[in-house]
Amino acid sequence: MSATSPTPEETREGQTFAGATRLSTYASFVKLPHTVFALPFALVGVVLASYRRPVTWATLGWVVLAFTAARFAAMGFNRIVDREYDARNPRTRLRELPRGAMTVREATASVALASAVFLLAAGMLNRLCLVLAPVALGWVFFYSYTKRFTRFAHLALGLGMSIAPVGGYLAVVGRWSQPWWMLCALATAVLTWGAGFDVLYACQDLEVDRRQHLKSIPVRFGVRRSLLISRVMHVGAIASLAFLSPVASLGPIYLGGVAAVAALLVYEQSMVSATDLSQVKRAFDLNGYVGILYFLVTAASVYLGR
Repeated sequence: MSATSPTPEETREGQTFAGATRLSTYASFVKLPHTVFALPFALVGVVLASYRRPVTWATLGWVVLAFTAARFAAMGFNRIVDREYDARNPRTRLRELPRGAMTVREATASVALASAVFLLAAGMLNRLCLVLAPVALGWVFFYSYTKRFTRFAHLALGLGMSIAPVGGYLAVVGRWSQPWWMLCALATAVLTWGAGFDVLYACQDLEVDRRQHLKSIPVRFGVRRSLLISRVMHVGAIASLAFLSPVASLGPIYLGGVAAVAALLVYEQSMVSATDLSQVKRAFDLNGYVGILYFLVTAASVYLGR
């Protein structure tokens, strides 16, 4: 595949790295900075699990490695199966595979290696994580195909993201939470949060997706109603996070943090309107702060509360 030269209207995507080194190419291939979106929620699972069992530095290290490897594999797989669609989208045609900065064989090998690292890390945590790891990997791979046949691909992405906090908890405890609905509430919060910002992000590709016969909520409902759907999902995310307060015995610090997260999401939504999508990328990037803020206030609530 020959390299594709950018047109004046095209710029490098956000959350990617300039330069031609292999390290920067691989980091941009999987948008490594996006790790901060869901990794903090995996760590929230670890923090909540510390109620049941002490967390060692080794466990924490394996959790971070497992999450990072799984995310690399999922994003890399998505780039491989979507490379032809990406090449026809002005926003994505400068990605590594369409412009020839990386071969499909090289990308496939990196996904296989990341998958193996994920399975190894899961096995080092406990038997339950090892058993569930292929299921989790299979789901995040499956997500890459969903926009070909369902408008609800955003929910499939959110469900894949919701694996992170559940996995973080299971890595420490090795069994489901008590009460059982604690992890369900946390997973629901991450699912609706992730799906909500993915709907918002997909609005900018509405016309391109229509031309390529891809499915999404914006393609089906248009930008105005899609933004409303995104906002309803984010309200559901905040409600689920608030529900965790009595369930997980979290205190006023936690509720203050949830209020701050809600304020960030309101600000994120206010940056985008049906008549102005120019700030979609900036609004999308705010989600990194959402995850970090939520982790910090949850950790403070748990450890200071003790």
